[in-house]
Amino acid sequence: MARPKPLALAYWVVTVLLCLQIGFTAFAQLKLPQVAAAFTHLGFPAYFRVELSWAKFLGIAVLLAPAPARLKEWAYAGFAITLVSALIAHFSVADGPEAWGWAAGTGVLWALSYFFWRRLESAPVSAKRSEPLASSSAVGQR
Repeated sequence: MARPKPLALAYWVVTVLLCLQIGFTAFAQLKLPQVAAAFTHLGFPAYFRVELSWAKFLGIAVLLAPAPARLKEWAYAGFAITLVSALIAHFSVADGPEAWGWAAGTGVLWALSYFFWRRLESAPVSAKRSEPLASSSAVGQR
């Protein structure tokens, strides 16, 4: 039995949208002066904005490329920390929804992508994988 196609399709659609959103923010953090000003408004030093952007690009590459599950788990964890930290930073300076809404929306994409990825990881890859389990349980029942 192959992995369920609707599940894989949902995973890839949501993950590509997540990566596009995170990639856009990483690019904006590097190139747009108004985003640099927003980082200053939040109290972050300029070097952090650059480091965060490159870490986002690295995380995007890990999510989109065939990588070990542990690396993907770390990328998801890094994005979760980044998104929660962005919300905390915006709330701490009393920014309105126009400022923190993007982080909240990206958090929804993150949650959906992670949910579908975990479901895909737990789905059987092929019938060959399940056959030895079935035959070994039949042996134990004799």
